[in-house]
Amino acid sequence: MEAFLGIDVGSVTTKMVLLDTSGQVLDSLYLRTQGQPTSVLQQGLAKLESRMDSNTTVAGVGATGSGRYLAAAVTGADIVKNEITAHTVAASSLVPGVRTVIEIGGQDSKLIILRDGIAVDFAMNTVCAAGTGSFLDHQATRLNLPIEDFGAVAMRSTSPVRIAGRCAVFAESDLIHKQQIGHSLPDLLAGLCEALVRNYLNNVGKGKEILPPVVFQGGVAANQAMRRSFEQALKLDVIVPPRYEIMGAIGAAMLAAEEKTAYGVTGFRGFGITREPFETRTHQCSGCPNQCEVLTLKMNHRVIARWGDRCGKWQTGIGQPAASERAAS
Repeated sequence: MEAFLGIDVGSVTTKMVLLDTSGQVLDSLYLRTQGQPTSVLQQGLAKLESRMDSNTTVAGVGATGSGRYLAAAVTGADIVKNEITAHTVAASSLVPGVRTVIEIGGQDSKLIILRDGIAVDFAMNTVCAAGTGSFLDHQATRLNLPIEDFGAVAMRSTSPVRIAGRCAVFAESDLIHKQQIGHSLPDLLAGLCEALVRNYLNNVGKGKEILPPVVFQGGVAANQAMRRSFEQALKLDVIVPPRYEIMGAIGAAMLAAEEKTAYGVTGFRGFGITREPFETRTHQCSGCPNQCEVLTLKMNHRVIARWGDRCGKWQTGIGQPAASERAAS
């Protein structure tokens, strides 16, 4: 059996999925990146290998997420795509006719506008913490509440507290004030969800035409109070797909399957990379005023990839094993 591996390396979590040739999920992993993407990637691959059927082979690999170039270099991925493309492909496949995709992760959030299955517009927030999952995660920790329980407790709210959501710093100050005057925990948590939704719609969604069907994906979609807040603000039904937390990885695997159909070969380095030592170094290129920071990845003390430059002078190794075979064929 052939399988396609999709990898989504984010700043907070790393997602991995194996799809069969019909697009069904064979296995998936959702891991904390913990500031060590290479190590976590190796651990995830080792887990997938241990659970795979002996007759299954990886026929293609796709990488996405903020750490996609690193993941591609480590694994020998056949295709590397940004998160917008990966989430669009997955959402369009799992929710036919989708016209709006809301995706909120740990450190960023995205809005994708689709028309007739094609992404025609998008927006991203990568700078404001109050519009991301880390905002809720931090406040849950401060309130001594497991993030897994956040949504269930917030759903018990009968009168959500109005909390300033323009900035994470001001939101925390406002939350502490409301907490000190005696508001209940469910009302405080529901207020935080509504604050994040306002921030998202006023920044990421500003000027965008949000039409149904609306799909909500990313790790924050696990929070049912967030879904309720979006539905109240948009006055629309919001769909949370069954695989909401790994949609980026699913999209990457689907793109890898398309690549296999087009070229018939894969650059996957094999599961042996889980036992290889990797090392990353950077240097600043002085070839032009851009002063690009170039990253060099070594496997077993041998350079296998470089990336990070704007002009392509240094870039090498990303997807090249498969590329060379395609050229030969």
